[in-house]
Amino acid sequence: MNISLYAISVWVLPVLLAITLHEAAHAFAAYRLGDNTAWQLGRVSLNPFKHIDPFGTVILPGLLLLSHSPFLFGYAKPVPVNFRNLNHPRLDMVWVALAGPATNIVLAVLVALAFHIMPLVPANAAQWTADNLKNAFLINIVLAIFNMLPIPPLDGGRVAVGLLPRVLAYPLSRLEPYGMLILIGLLILLPILGSQLGLNLDVISAILRTLTGYVIRALLFITGNA
Repeated sequence: MNISLYAISVWVLPVLLAITLHEAAHAFAAYRLGDNTAWQLGRVSLNPFKHIDPFGTVILPGLLLLSHSPFLFGYAKPVPVNFRNLNHPRLDMVWVALAGPATNIVLAVLVALAFHIMPLVPANAAQWTADNLKNAFLINIVLAIFNMLPIPPLDGGRVAVGLLPRVLAYPLSRLEPYGMLILIGLLILLPILGSQLGLNLDVISAILRTLTGYVIRALLFITGNA
């Protein structure tokens, strides 16, 4: 795949901002709710290098892009949270988990509103600015929805563990060490197996694309871009 410098230039800033603010929001929420673990490690920071994971943020998305994967994903360094230090551990775990995706949705709304000032952008920078805004809008929505899958250690998994009755929450929480393997299996290996069997097993990607479409249309409508 031939990836141009222009394509890189209109994706790098949106991706870095989306990931950095997502992770910083987790760290800040944990700090405000009683756990200073991330604060002490410098993770309440807008410095992207504090949050980037070389494999999860750079190598894995790059490999998926080059292999024409049906769905692109990656991850940053997990924000360390000692949930026992939180003021109300089970409930506050939910708020800490929601802080990241909520921040991405807020960013997507702000980016959508920024489309209204595009007429003020100089003509020679208009296309580059518009492409950055479009990519920032998309990546923040995708990041929010993907992270709300109810599989630990994704944010949706943490929310589910915090809200479900203990009889269901405990076995779900035990999946956390295997969460990324489960995701790789569902998003990559299962569709590959399906293609070999002549079946469409790309169910998770289809669900994510459908939800992403709904959220895109909703945010464009409420920001006056529909």
